[in-house]
Amino acid sequence: MNDLKERIKTLARIYHSEAIAMRRHLHSFPELSGAEEKTAAFIVEQLKKLDIEYTEGIGGYGVVGMIGKESGNQGCIALRADMDALPILEKNDVSYKSRHAGVMHACGHDAHTAVLITAAHILKDIEEELDHPVKLIFQPSEERFPGGAKQMIEAGVLKNPDVVAVIAQHVFPSLPAGKVGFRSGQYMASTDEVYLTIKGKGGHAATPSENIDPVVTGAHILVALQQVVSRNAPHNIPTVLSFGRFIADGETNIIPHEVKVAGTLRTFNEVWRKEAHQRITEIAQKTAESMGAQCEVVIDKGYPFLVNDSSVTEKAASLAREFLGNDNVEELDIRMTAEDFAYFSQSAPSCLYRFGISNEKRGIVHNLHTPEFDIDERSLETAAGVMAYIAGAFHREKQRSL
Repeated sequence: MNDLKERIKTLARIYHSEAIAMRRHLHSFPELSGAEEKTAAFIVEQLKKLDIEYTEGIGGYGVVGMIGKESGNQGCIALRADMDALPILEKNDVSYKSRHAGVMHACGHDAHTAVLITAAHILKDIEEELDHPVKLIFQPSEERFPGGAKQMIEAGVLKNPDVVAVIAQHVFPSLPAGKVGFRSGQYMASTDEVYLTIKGKGGHAATPSENIDPVVTGAHILVALQQVVSRNAPHNIPTVLSFGRFIADGETNIIPHEVKVAGTLRTFNEVWRKEAHQRITEIAQKTAESMGAQCEVVIDKGYPFLVNDSSVTEKAASLAREFLGNDNVEELDIRMTAEDFAYFSQSAPSCLYRFGISNEKRGIVHNLHTPEFDIDERSLETAAGVMAYIAGAFHREKQRSL
């Protein structure tokens, strides 16, 4: 195991500059969910250079590569990276700044893709030493429903050969570069999109008694909906209901006919999730009715909550500690953010872990989904090395623990 570890560390260090170059290229040319045509072409180009077998066009622009051959009873390990960007205008003044105005890799998917390609390079170099196949899953459309994970699974990405464990990693600004973090069991929340259309009777703002004000009605609905979490949610089930969009297209002296509101529900229990949908609908509609208005409620059910398989996660964390040392592997808290990797976790034993990307001295501290987001690129060496080691030694860890 030590020989494998040292060899992978050496290869991760050797290929670090290539990882940086790939990440910067992808960062400069981001593509939104469902439009990752050139990103997929870039991935295919890299796999061709490495002489890695691949299939493209899986679940949209998804790409799947294969390293190693089936051997004995050792099952296939899958490594997954997402590749889509966000509709955000980048504010960073860097040489690799997004060249597509209003589109930015503000969630680190450029890093995820570069890391998986680099891990693939490492694993290809040690292919003869692998006692199991490794499947490389480059997934599109993580940021937008219905999610590329679901589409790739439905297209059979976990079959031929059958996958026994799926491993993914995600950038994490709360950890400094060089560290990784794991959490077994429930880790990330389900996510639903909540859309409200409040319809009233618009008119002159100076004669409110002649109108049915959807703006005031909308405000009352938002306040009333706070009781879904504060008074209805079970105390032991983390729940968030937040609204980030309220459009009342009137003027200082014009009350509009309707108001549109949009938000998100996050939680960790399917029974409560269904009940919360009902309560949101009832509270919004009855509040509107009490004020003479109407409220249409549409709830788009999104990704399920993500559960990290305890056995897979413990093995992966143990291998990460071997590779990086105990001080560089941390236990993570539960998160209310969501990931369509949850579909993989429902379909096969899975683990999504985090790798740190922050550097306070260099001012790399900004959160995900912000125009200032960036990473300390030293993290790419750590991430590629850990991912390759987990994939390469996964079954050896299993054998040793028996």
